This record gives sequence, structure tokens and C-alpha cells, in this order.
Amino acid sequence: MKNKTITVLGSYVADLAFRIEALPVWGETRLSPSFAIGPGGKGSNQAVAAARAGGNVTFITKLGQDAFGQMARDLYRAESIDTTFVATTATATGAAAILLDARYGENAIVIAPGACYELTTEEVDLASPAIASSSIFVAQLELRTEVVEHGLRLAHSAGVMTILNPAPALPLPESIFPLCDYITPNETEAAALTGVAVHDLAGAECAAEALLDRGVGRVLLTLGAEGVLLKSRGVTKHIPAVNAGPVLETTGAGDAFNGGLAVGLAEGMDWIEAARFACAVAGLSVTRAGTAPSMPRRAEIDALLQTSARS
Repeated sequence: MKNKTITVLGSYVADLAFRIEALPVWGETRLSPSFAIGPGGKGSNQAVAAARAGGNVTFITKLGQDAFGQMARDLYRAESIDTTFVATTATATGAAAILLDARYGENAIVIAPGACYELTTEEVDLASPAIASSSIFVAQLELRTEVVEHGLRLAHSAGVMTILNPAPALPLPESIFPLCDYITPNETEAAALTGVAVHDLAGAECAAEALLDRGVGRVLLTLGAEGVLLKSRGVTKHIPAVNAGPVLETTGAGDAFNGGLAVGLAEGMDWIEAARFACAVAGLSVTRAGTAPSMPRRAEIDALLQTSARS
């Protein structure tokens, strides 16, 4: 590996979170006992997760010149994330309305991506030297698909290991799959990409096999409380979730997993060990409120893994 730098290409939006007992129907108004504003967006969350887990992180995105954008800039400064390639636009920074089930911690989310959706392939090209010198390149699907594919292609052509988190679930061009050394869908995303329903481990294996057939190097299919299924041409392995305590909120779990996976791989862990490390990051994140604010620090992750190994 060239170095331990992780480059993340992705979105930033402000999270507007409402905790409710039940979803309103059309035309209905419900009162929420709590409301919070915080930094979010899958790309940003994964960058923060990786930085807190010990990674040296560069983030590529686009922000507006407004209070939500300033929230992001303050966060990256506090987390020592390199913002050299964070572009600026007059368009408003995006936002996500997050409805949280107060009983079970599940969520429903609506995203208006705003400024980050204006990121261009030319702006990603400006970051090509940083991408080429990275150990790991991470992307998701809250940017325009052609921008995501362009970033993956730059990294792949430079011999940089790539991770695609195909979230939210969207149709993808066949050309994108061979650019993915690792792909990390959840059950819903895997089903949307492959047409294979994922209700159990057998379904997860079939969906993972379908992704391998499309050119992906390795599949890590996340299964929520059931952990993650790993599949390559030579490996099929189920890794259980790491229990860090009662679940408060699952919103940032996938982002925590991907940030942790990137750190593990950047540090030279094999992919099974990196997946266990990522499960610990995700396990801690769901015990806390928020997305970026829920991401754990490295000392907490190491302590949880040590405790889990003894149990």
C-alpha cells in the first residue's frame, strides 16, 4: 500500500431529526417530543467515522455558503479531515429529514442533496493526485452516478483499492461493478441491485454471488443486527454483529461500518479482520443518537473488540 490515507467522495447534508411514536399519514400532523440538527450525508458520515477510527482522511464534496455548510466546515476542522477538495457553490447546502421511531430506533429519511449534487467530474479530477496516492477510495450514491463512477475509475486506474457503498438503492450501469474491489450493500440495496430477495443468509449468499458475477471483487452484505455476510470467489463467511449495548438509533450504522472497513483495510488488516473491526464501529454507533455525532473513537473500538474477544 502507498500510505494509510483514505479518500472519501460523497455527500454532505444537514440532518434534521424528529423522534416520533408513529409515522403521520398524508394530511396528518404529529407532535415530536424531540428535534435535533446535526451534520449528515453518507459521504460525510463515513469520512468522520474513518477519521475517528484512526484514519487519515481526505474528503471530496461541495458545500453551500450558508449555516449548514459552515456546520460541515467546523466539523471537518474538529476531526482533522483534509478539505482541500471541498468545493463551494452559491446553491444551498442540502438537508435530510429523518423520522426516528422512538420505540425501536428505526428510521425513514427524505434527502434533498442540494450543493453536493452539483459536484462535477472536473472538480473530482482536481483531486486525482490525492486519490492516486491513497490506500483506499470510498464512494456512495448520494452524488450523481456519473461523478461516482468517474471517481471510482480514477482510483481503479491508479491501483487504489475501492469501496462502493451502493446507498441509497439506485440502478447502476454495468460498467461500475468491475471498478469495485469491495461493495457493501445492505439487504434492501442488494435486492435492488440483483433482484434477489434477501430475507436470510441463503438469500444473502445468492445476492452476493450475483454481484460477483457482475465483476465486483468482494461483497460485504450488511445484515443489521445479524452482522455481515462476506463473499468472494474463495470465501463465504458470516460475521456476527458486535453488541455494544442497547440500540438507540440505527441511522448511521451503515456509514459507521464503511468508515471502519476503510480504516481496517488502510491499516493492512485482511478483509475478514477489517469487517470485524467495522462491525465494532457500527455496534457502538447504534447505541448513540445522531449520525456523525454517533461515530466512536478508536480507543472505544479497540476496547469493545478486546471485550468481545474474551466473551
